[in-house]
Amino acid sequence: MSSANGAYTPVAARRTFSRPLQPETTRVPYTPMPTAGPVPNPPNPEKSKRDWPQPVRHYVQRAFAPENSLHGISRLEMEIKLKQIISDSAESNTLLTVAWETLPLPQQMIYNEREKAISPPANLPLGNDLSTLSMQDTNLKSTVTPSKKRKSTDWDPVASDHESTHPWRGTNSRNVFEERISYPDKRQRHDISGKGSSKSHYNLDNRKKRFEDGQSTTVLSPRPVPSIKPPSPSPEVDQGPVIGRCQDLEKRYLRLTSAPNPDTVRPLVVLEKTLEHLKKKWKKENNYGYICDQFKSLRQDLTVQHIQTEFTVNVYEIHARIALEKGDLGEYNQCQTQLRALYSRNLGGHPTEFKAYRILYFLHTCNRTDMNDVLADLTPAEKENSAVKHALDARSALALGNYHKFFQLYHETPNMGAYLMDMFVARERLAALSNICKSYKPDVKLRFLTEELGFESDDESARFICDYNGQTFLEERKDGVRLLTGKALGFFEDAKESAFKRVDIKGQI
Repeated sequence: MSSANGAYTPVAARRTFSRPLQPETTRVPYTPMPTAGPVPNPPNPEKSKRDWPQPVRHYVQRAFAPENSLHGISRLEMEIKLKQIISDSAESNTLLTVAWETLPLPQQMIYNEREKAISPPANLPLGNDLSTLSMQDTNLKSTVTPSKKRKSTDWDPVASDHESTHPWRGTNSRNVFEERISYPDKRQRHDISGKGSSKSHYNLDNRKKRFEDGQSTTVLSPRPVPSIKPPSPSPEVDQGPVIGRCQDLEKRYLRLTSAPNPDTVRPLVVLEKTLEHLKKKWKKENNYGYICDQFKSLRQDLTVQHIQTEFTVNVYEIHARIALEKGDLGEYNQCQTQLRALYSRNLGGHPTEFKAYRILYFLHTCNRTDMNDVLADLTPAEKENSAVKHALDARSALALGNYHKFFQLYHETPNMGAYLMDMFVARERLAALSNICKSYKPDVKLRFLTEELGFESDDESARFICDYNGQTFLEERKDGVRLLTGKALGFFEDAKESAFKRVDIKGQI
């Protein structure tokens, strides 16, 4: 490179450790490049503002709504189609005359165009060509099946007065239409954007490709031309949730891997009969495996039809009570999570009963963070409820180490809270035994332990100590059986630490 422009001065590389001689350097003056003349700045005309009609704005917002998206149609394809629709209408001066409320959305137009493109011609080929064509037609239709998504909270579109460009143009990566929607919470924007569902769509596409690859490798033998039946019409996006047509009272639970089929979904009238049928069958047979499977199928039919009524609350409450009775915390947690959302919509039910269960559940899991959240959400009226008050008293007794009060509350548990307390009462008895061994020495009567730890009989308390291999600390005397507390302190201290070390449950909220 040359130093004619004076940008730098060349220096020779050092080859010895001695101080180099400073050469005389001459700086070449910088000569600017001649220019033809100042380039005038182009005029910056003000962008022409255009007030788009309100129906057009609503149409654009519906096009970008997540619940109206179709699987297999990308956002870019939809935006290009939307731009074409509005441009053609603007050029033909029909923005005010087009019925935007009933005009199909861009993604629906693309879907209809693909349906026409893959429709079978009038003269179908025979033999293998026909079977191959029918398989391709089926695979293509499965990739464009519209996905059913539950609607989030509605929002009111507010048009920006400072927006002057076309609706489909913008200067940043976010879409301009999203800026015209007022969101009550910033988190709602991220929820509505639909980015979280991309992973599920990717997994669903991979699953479909595996089935398609398995079908493509199969060699089909020539068969006679079958009678072509018109496919059942797929539910349109604008029609809302699925409306079931199945009339069976009992149905096995199967996890959905595609859009629900109305022929296998039971409507609300049939679901109400199903609930009464399951309640009678549970009282008669008491088969939890069967009842749990049927209730999960019942809940699934309610979900795909977007049914959120008092009947829905009743279904989840009954399933949660049955799961508590059988000690299935996984199913109980799933029901409890849904009940929290349903109670927030004031659909009825027994919210205070299940809030008391939730407090006892957090006592079992030793979850202090969520316990503080529940206590902060309690209203004065809820604190006066008998079930909630009992749960709060139990929490206070454990926090203060008052095991005497705790085991009294254990025998006075309302509703089905005793099933939850049964899950951690053994752990609290070990903690109480450790404290008794510290306080009462050298021994105590077994009858004292029976009364303090909430046992029903001396035999039950002795059996509890023997279950933890503490029978060597029991000594029979003339006045009865005694526990050698002085020798058993270290033993029960280790047993308490082991009991509090881990709480192993599934489906935790």
